[in-house]
Amino acid sequence: MTETLLIEIGLEELPARFVRASSEQLTERITRYLTENRIHFGDVHTFATPRRLAVQIKDVADQQEDIVENAKGPAKKIAQDADGNWTKAAQGFARGQGVSTDVLYFETIKDVEYVYAKKEIKGIKAIEVIKSIPDVIKEMNFPVTMHWGASAFEFIRPVHWFVVMMGDQVVPCSFLGVESGNLSQGHRFLGEAATIVHADDYASTLKEQFVIADLEERKEMIIKQFSALEAANNWIIPQDNTLLEEVVSLVEYPTAFAGEYDARYLDLPEEVLITSMKAHQRYFEATDKSGKLLPHFIGVRNGDANHLQNVVLGNQKVLTARLEDGLFFYEEDKRTSIASSVEKLASVSFHAKIGSLAEKMANTAQLSSYLAEMIEMETEQKENLQRAASIYKFDLVSNMVSEFPELQGVMGEKYALMAGEKPEVAAAIREHYLPLSSEGDVPQSVVGSVLAVADKLDSVISFFKQGMIPTGSNDPYALRRQTIGIVQIIEANNWSFSFKELLEVALENIYGLKDAAQIEGLVEAITSFTKSRVLQKLQSYHISHDIQEAILHAENDDILMSIHYAQALAAHQADEDYKMVVEALARVVNISHKEVAPYTVASELLETASEKNLYVQGNHLATIWNQATIEEAYQALRDLTPYITAYFEENMVMVDNAAVKQNRLATLARISQHILQVADVRKLITK
Repeated sequence: MTETLLIEIGLEELPARFVRASSEQLTERITRYLTENRIHFGDVHTFATPRRLAVQIKDVADQQEDIVENAKGPAKKIAQDADGNWTKAAQGFARGQGVSTDVLYFETIKDVEYVYAKKEIKGIKAIEVIKSIPDVIKEMNFPVTMHWGASAFEFIRPVHWFVVMMGDQVVPCSFLGVESGNLSQGHRFLGEAATIVHADDYASTLKEQFVIADLEERKEMIIKQFSALEAANNWIIPQDNTLLEEVVSLVEYPTAFAGEYDARYLDLPEEVLITSMKAHQRYFEATDKSGKLLPHFIGVRNGDANHLQNVVLGNQKVLTARLEDGLFFYEEDKRTSIASSVEKLASVSFHAKIGSLAEKMANTAQLSSYLAEMIEMETEQKENLQRAASIYKFDLVSNMVSEFPELQGVMGEKYALMAGEKPEVAAAIREHYLPLSSEGDVPQSVVGSVLAVADKLDSVISFFKQGMIPTGSNDPYALRRQTIGIVQIIEANNWSFSFKELLEVALENIYGLKDAAQIEGLVEAITSFTKSRVLQKLQSYHISHDIQEAILHAENDDILMSIHYAQALAAHQADEDYKMVVEALARVVNISHKEVAPYTVASELLETASEKNLYVQGNHLATIWNQATIEEAYQALRDLTPYITAYFEENMVMVDNAAVKQNRLATLARISQHILQVADVRKLITK
């Protein structure tokens, strides 16, 4: 016999960003609990609104599955005496398993007989298992929690009701002081308390009380309502899945409506209008068929269509006030010069321990110049970069950015163009914030890319210099995000350069460090931190863990080359000779990695043919290395494999003759230095 299981947690309003994830976590934990406890079930349906998390599970068995276990006991020589009688050890084993000695039997394992007991475990009623579900719910994890009342236990929000039902029966239990029942709550304003007669009736019962419990159903309702507005008004409502997901998680009964604002606000930059609507009011914009913004907005009400016009008028007033502020700030900003804004940055703190925004810009400008030289930037681009670096933060003191922080960089580009700056300079001001996430767009211009890397690297260096280094999940200054941004930009632009060299020059000439040990320590710390971000990039390419480790421990500080070497190794992982190649190269590294440059080889001390051949091949490798492509570098190392094999078959490296021994180590070390530029091959796994 089976029944439908229903669990609903009634809460104070959840933040929209946690609604879907929390409901999915609840479902995952409960289904896993049932599985672990041998309770079979059918289809699973997840529900979530701002005020509830729920899961409905069909065809739940009314009892655990019976199981048979074969329990192993002591060895026969311990379990029985010389006469074949059960010893106290055997008797104790039987009691512990809940069986008599009559059912004990023997099995042989590796020539030793052990006593066994076959134990049948009868399943208990499912309802007894379900009574412990509150303990399962307590194990849920949330980004933010709170406690309330006298309870010290923290949950995402206070719990107001708790429904646990099998079919039409309430399962008696309690969660955080709230007893289970069959009473749910309808819409906060439109609905009433809702008695769930049967677990199957959950969604339909709540719908009668103006609650659409299914997230996807609410989303579909909104999409259909948007389509109706588009058709009726000849509009386009641009798709924004992120905002749609947020709105779906803010309402229990969605009703879309359209409002309007004065067309004179269309004189504002489009980004200001859209930010005012989306970021601040959760409205969607409307455009004509050509994509031109129209003086209309679309909102979603948490309620029905009754008195909808009053809702529209109220929302129009709110948006108009915000747009009026925006228009005022925009006009004020247009009367302010870039130069005067830049002057103000000297009195704006970037961080108390680091300095002002003006100082940050100065550091970034110098970093930009160094990086421009390393990537061989064109003269005109260097000039545009220099200008962009001297002003790129100026919009942070504008009225518009103060009111709409989301528009930093965006307004900088617009104001720069208004002031007559070159488009390349203006674009770089906006692009230096990119990418905004690990999957975000990178700058499209070279000038913007260099400025973005320099700005982010200045932040990393400045905070590391002050000892404010991310630990664990703690990263208050988003240094991990900024560093992965650096990696993304370098890869996108195909820039190959020594990252350590850039850091060393910067620390000494920009940040004023003179102590060699301090410089070395910071370079190592920042390089290691950056390599970890490179591994993140490799993970996104599904590069195997052993290759990631090999790249991490490589003697290579070129970010682009690290990525490309990893991709090359991954591409050859399935080669028939991959194992042979890796093992040969690893043997070279193992025996010579402790050698210190310069690796001087005396040709007159080369004794055997294989020794001389490897020396010649090593010279060839050194000659082609700096001009070789990634694939050519791999093939060159691959071609060395037979020479390495022959070398070790014919020669012993650690001979008594010190001069010969050192010569052979130097021969191998010359090759090893190139291998380690690619990867620490000793970390690679071969099968």
